Amino acid sequence: MTKPRHLRLTDLRGISQLAVQATLGINDLVEAMHHTILALPTPRAKTPAPEPHNRAHAVVYRVLQKSSAAVYGAVRGTAKLVGGGLDAALAALQPEMEHLPSTREREAMLAIVNGVLGDHLTTTDNPLCIPMAFRHQGQALALNRAALRQAYPKARSELLVLLHGHCMNDLQWASNDAAPVHTLAKLPRHSTVTLRYNTGRHISHNGRELADLLEQLVQAWPVPVQRLRIVGFSMGGLLARSAVHYAQGHTWPQQLHQLFFVGTPHHGSMVERAGNMVDLLLDASPYSRALSRLGKIRSAGTTDLRHGNLLDEDWAPHDRFAVPTDTRTPVPLPVGVACYAIAAVAQPEPGALRSQWVGDGLVPLSSALGQHPQKEFDLALPPERTRTFFSTTHLGLLRQPEVFSQISRWISASSDTLPDASSRTPAKV
Repeated sequence: MTKPRHLRLTDLRGISQLAVQATLGINDLVEAMHHTILALPTPRAKTPAPEPHNRAHAVVYRVLQKSSAAVYGAVRGTAKLVGGGLDAALAALQPEMEHLPSTREREAMLAIVNGVLGDHLTTTDNPLCIPMAFRHQGQALALNRAALRQAYPKARSELLVLLHGHCMNDLQWASNDAAPVHTLAKLPRHSTVTLRYNTGRHISHNGRELADLLEQLVQAWPVPVQRLRIVGFSMGGLLARSAVHYAQGHTWPQQLHQLFFVGTPHHGSMVERAGNMVDLLLDASPYSRALSRLGKIRSAGTTDLRHGNLLDEDWAPHDRFAVPTDTRTPVPLPVGVACYAIAAVAQPEPGALRSQWVGDGLVPLSSALGQHPQKEFDLALPPERTRTFFSTTHLGLLRQPEVFSQISRWISASSDTLPDASSRTPAKV
């Protein structure tokens, strides 16, 4: 049996590409700071300083300006030459080791890199980029009937789809065989499928792709799908809502019966809002402005979490690193689908203002419950379809057995009350 390895040659190719791009980026950053220091006499100056009056100083000033450009240009050229040669060499060797199995550690590393830089990986066609795919026991599923029948010899007519959160992957729903999610996934009433995706892409881009993949999955499933349920953890809940919105013309929303949101930042996360404030502070002075480029490497998916963007029009007309204004289009929950929200509060006592704002450490309580002071954004979930867990953190929700027991109870309670798929109209927003 081949021993799993934490890195493949494709990973080394991707890492080498990122290393070269990082070298070029840092080179540009240092060059920008160098010229700023030469041009501006004080940190608060808004206009370049005049050339020094002293002849000797003026000569040094001009030499530094011209010579620095040559030095930085040489660094760029060398980095591109070395990077191109390394990439070509690794590409030639890649087929020899691509068959090697992966490991949980490698999957976790790739998930984090994609969460932070996923849009850049997509744009540059980097081998580290994670393609969206449904998976079963860590293996990608081919969306044809024969392959699905082989993976699910006892396929059920009820389908449960699990969508992971930001910087995560499908294997992180369960760290071991005793993980709480198994109480839900192993319910005999349904078959369970997980999704793995690049969380650094815009949520709307992933949502559109998921809508198409769900259509392929439902159409190719070995038995007719009567009921479809989706559980979205954190960003996964936003992805589910986006997919429903972009599912016009598809048939799978007719089978969609329940949506479960676990720690989902429906109205954003304060962590990304804090990151945006850092951007604004670094932009305040010309000396620190070059450093703001470091903060702006974070992915499109990350900045979507500032307010919970679901659609292209939520971000397309705007600079995503600009003033933190909520520019979303209201997206109500789908009609005809039972929706539920589970939230966490890191503090032990309910009701405290600090507990409401801090929430689970990443998502405020009101955001996780879909509550908003503006009626058009408020998801208006009834109290009996929400549950809040205290003394629990964001990631702690995945380790809380009662979270999945609660979802199981909601599924059982609704099974006899939801209409059959044949009598339902497509879900609408």
